[in-house]
Amino acid sequence: MFQRRYASLNLALAVGISLLVLSKNVLAQSVPDYVTKQVPEAKVVGNAMFTYLFWDVYDATLYAPKGEWQSNAPFALKLDYQRGLDGKKIAQRSVDEMRKQGISDEAKLSEWEEKMVALFPDVEDGDVITGVATTNRASEFYINGELVGKIEDENFTQAFFDIWLSEKTSEPKLRKALLQN
Repeated sequence: MFQRRYASLNLALAVGISLLVLSKNVLAQSVPDYVTKQVPEAKVVGNAMFTYLFWDVYDATLYAPKGEWQSNAPFALKLDYQRGLDGKKIAQRSVDEMRKQGISDEAKLSEWEEKMVALFPDVEDGDVITGVATTNRASEFYINGELVGKIEDENFTQAFFDIWLSEKTSEPKLRKALLQN
């Protein structure tokens, strides 16, 4: 009897480990085509759920060449929304986070907010917004895999992605999970 239980436990453990390995392989291989066009040899760097209070807001995934993020190389940040949000509020929150990073040029922040409001739609549970920092330091935005616009401003690109990736981020645990450090 003991041997049968032990064998069942070993089988369950083996199946569990196999599923874990399979899920990691699927995650590693599931880089969207629109990301690989801008980020050569894109692989997942890290992934984490952003939660506000008690609500899951989005699942964030960072992609970089060979899975090694560098701020001066192309990369992509994909946000899989878990709840509906107003696009204008997404833009406003982005500007608020940029201020927290130390950007104080209100005219520039206002200009960037207008551009983001024009690009970011209202999102529903299941929608995906992906921002790509391109080789020439522009920002491309994809909604559910479709390119919706580009902001060709190195300073915007830096400020926007710093919301998640800067050491000054308001969400250091999220940053750590995305960068795997």
